[in-house]
Amino acid sequence: MKAARSSNHGIALIIVMISVFVLSALAAALAYSMKVEAKLSRNADNETQLLWLGRSGVELARYVLAVQRTISAEPFDSLNQKWAGGPGGAGTSNSPIADISLDNYQVGDGSVSVKIVDLERKVNINTATPMMLNQGLTLVGVDSGQISYISDAILDWIDPDDDPHMNGAESDYYRGLDPSYSAKNGPLDDLSELLLIRGITQDMYWGPASTNHAGAAFQQKDRFGRLVEPPNYPVGLQEIFTPFSTGRININTASATVLQMIPGVDENIANQIVQMRAGPDGVDGTDDDTPFNNPGELVNAGLNRALVQQIMGFCDVRSSTFQVTVDAKIGDSHRVFHALLGRNPGNPKDVAVLSFYWQ
Repeated sequence: MKAARSSNHGIALIIVMISVFVLSALAAALAYSMKVEAKLSRNADNETQLLWLGRSGVELARYVLAVQRTISAEPFDSLNQKWAGGPGGAGTSNSPIADISLDNYQVGDGSVSVKIVDLERKVNINTATPMMLNQGLTLVGVDSGQISYISDAILDWIDPDDDPHMNGAESDYYRGLDPSYSAKNGPLDDLSELLLIRGITQDMYWGPASTNHAGAAFQQKDRFGRLVEPPNYPVGLQEIFTPFSTGRININTASATVLQMIPGVDENIANQIVQMRAGPDGVDGTDDDTPFNNPGELVNAGLNRALVQQIMGFCDVRSSTFQVTVDAKIGDSHRVFHALLGRNPGNPKDVAVLSFYWQ
């Protein structure tokens, strides 16, 4: 009997231990589930807050651009101004944006860092003339024998008809590819569409910023199967072209490379323009910058008045289209938002949001 009781006690102890283990496991699972639920709830709340932070960053950009446009002492847009990340021009000190910083701007429990880039610093590829396309491809470093083929292919992609230019390519060419597709026959909505156009490569598009892609995926081979080293492009198409802008180049913000897209402006004159606007220290975006007040002042950069008069139709000192990047943070959560803003020429204070998205 004693043996039976002892056996029963042992079984009971085992059952109790199993029960304790199961209950502990259930308690741990419940605690973990509650922790996950709490984290998911916080993340969902953060997502909503991040969205509002992103929109707040865009509103901050709109405000700064609107105020900048009303500063009468600065009848231009330049790289030393607040919107461009500079210290502010001569007329900024008495304006509402004098003490505003676009870096780590606090909004409630979060913060935003806002970067604004004007698109008039580049050439609008949708309105570029054949001569400007050829010049752009030359600056990129495209082989002279390929320039007319790529230039005409770009024009065919953009124009509304299916009639190819002399060296161009229309839908008949693209439908023969695998996978096949048709020419757009309309303006580019995103510059990366250039990669769909005959003759344009990743390296040509990105230039020095091109990723080191795997050879099997992107490197070309000759007829013997040997890898062909891609050309070295000193500048990429994405650095000099944009699908959105007024079509005029802002001589206060364009790079020396883009300035050479203006007919009559060579490398020496482009460098002279940059040197003049950058002031004594030769660095854009600093306190001693001396931006051009109007395109007519290009005569001071070595251009004769007749040539300045000729090229004034291609350039300006104002920008109207801006790409905004907002880096929003709250706690450990982080998200990047993008917007395209456009100034209303008839109302300087009206800065419209043309697009808004995030990644």
